Amino acid sequence: ALAASTRRPELVVGHHFFSPAPVMKLLEVVRGSATSAQVLATSMDLARRLNKTAVVSRNAFGFIGNRMFLPYRSQAVSIAEEGAEPWMVDKALVDWGMAMGPLAVGDLSGLDVFYRIRHIAQQLGLGHLDAESFEDRLFGQGRLGQKSGAGWYVYCADRKPIPDPDVERQLRLYAAEMAIPQRDFTPERIAERCLDALINEGARLLEEGVALRDVDVDIVFLFGFGFPAWRGGPMFYATRTGKKKIHERLLRRYEHFGPFWKPSEWLLA
Repeated sequence: ALAASTRRPELVVGHHFFSPAPVMKLLEVVRGSATSAQVLATSMDLARRLNKTAVVSRNAFGFIGNRMFLPYRSQAVSIAEEGAEPWMVDKALVDWGMAMGPLAVGDLSGLDVFYRIRHIAQQLGLGHLDAESFEDRLFGQGRLGQKSGAGWYVYCADRKPIPDPDVERQLRLYAAEMAIPQRDFTPERIAERCLDALINEGARLLEEGVALRDVDVDIVFLFGFGFPAWRGGPMFYATRTGKKKIHERLLRRYEHFGPFWKPSEWLLA
């Protein structure tokens, strides 16, 4: 829209800095449909001079990182709805190697932010994401995370997350109200399900041309989202684990649970 309002659309480019910008190394350089190669090259050079690690993304909802993080995190919420305590979900992902658990990340960024992002995603037709979730209840109660002193967890002056029995009670009531079956989860199952969602969304971005290369997706998550460097990034991890194996898992879930889990053809390439 910005580019369309000027007679020089080839000079319009986006720079998506990650918060907090003085600390985070990642910069997504967002190319519009008319952005020139010279402008992209200039942006990449600017990133180098700012001591940032830059990745080119096509202009699309969430670019690369946030578009992938949303379904990853939505599965963390669903697992909590299905019987796991919130701290168990976060601990499983941290023990696997992530810098923070996905529910704690929501409290850090603000549950109001994730509420609005998810509803915009629905308006844009990303129908594989849930239309509503338990997190809507927390938002409605003014539990916005660290900035309000309570979200998935409660927070004191040191901002360390403290599990809240009231949230756990509300989760079980919500599950009963929504007729969500309850089950037991191992840490391995929690991590596998969240990571399968993350990998599949990354594969969709590669198919759509939002991300140009597997390594671009990996760089985004290594430098912007605390993905463990020793695992090499989500797409590298998928290749090393076995793309066909992940595709088979996704296909089974797709057949039982619907469109969220529709596997990307990238996993068969």
